[in-house]
Amino acid sequence: MKRILLSLTTLALLAGGAGAQQAKELRLGVFPNVTHAAGLVGIQRGLIQKELGNVKLVVKEFANGSQVNEAFAAGAIDAAYVGPGPAMNAFLRGVPIQVYAGAANAGAVLVARGDSGVRNVKGLSGKKVAVPTRGSTQDISLRHLLHENGLKATDEGGTVTIVPIDPANMPAAFASKQVDAALVQEPWGAVMETQGARLIANEKAIWAGGNYTTTVLVVNTKYAAQNPEIVKDLLRGHLAAINFINKSNAGAQKAIADQIQAFTGKRPNTGELFKALARTKVTWDINLGTLAEYAQLNKEAGFARDVPDLNRFVDLSVVRGLAK
Repeated sequence: MKRILLSLTTLALLAGGAGAQQAKELRLGVFPNVTHAAGLVGIQRGLIQKELGNVKLVVKEFANGSQVNEAFAAGAIDAAYVGPGPAMNAFLRGVPIQVYAGAANAGAVLVARGDSGVRNVKGLSGKKVAVPTRGSTQDISLRHLLHENGLKATDEGGTVTIVPIDPANMPAAFASKQVDAALVQEPWGAVMETQGARLIANEKAIWAGGNYTTTVLVVNTKYAAQNPEIVKDLLRGHLAAINFINKSNAGAQKAIADQIQAFTGKRPNTGELFKALARTKVTWDINLGTLAEYAQLNKEAGFARDVPDLNRFVDLSVVRGLAK
């Protein structure tokens, strides 16, 4: 009987140990945008990998939030930098994700082709305007801006055609006159300005004086439950990247340019990156007030039937503890 009990105890211990075994890798999604600067710098300078130690960081590049949602739904990634809009919509559809930190505020602008004749938001009537993807943070921001100026998108019965185009491809779309304007994350707005685009609304004019969350860091909740220490290490790397960016503008510019070039083959110049970073606040914190407002706008636009419970959608307790 003692031998049987000992064997059962041993098996239980082994089973418990196996269940507690941490993952060997962390699959992290990121976009080639300045609003994802914390991720780009954390990856390029090895700050995230340093904190992860023996856990391998596997980087996966995405162009928009729809792609990230598909990857989360398929179990292909464990964490990602993404806009609050796509993250919110995935959460409402039951995808097991939660926001663990903010990454950037503002950092998006509205620009128009120099020969489009557009001089202000009202001038977008009858025009084609690019956004990264339907339901993206920029899509909702554009609709909000249109409504404030008495306009609507064509799918709302209005006169402004919204066209989804990956941000890195927007400069080419401007050059070929596929669209007349774009509401886009940096550095692509600054890049298009270099090519002759007109700035119609800067980051502060887009929404809430620029005090709105543009990018968040989300984690698969099942992965987080099984690997809490790895998630803490990810957040430590995230904070290290934010600190580096805020202390070294030149170093941040180089790291961002290097990583964007590695992803896209396109390298923003120093002037474009300086302007882009000046329009973006890199921070781990989140303005929950504007996030709640955004959730309502997202519902009004028809991208969600409801608004999320922010207490379930967002958990900043871990990053707050680490940031002290």
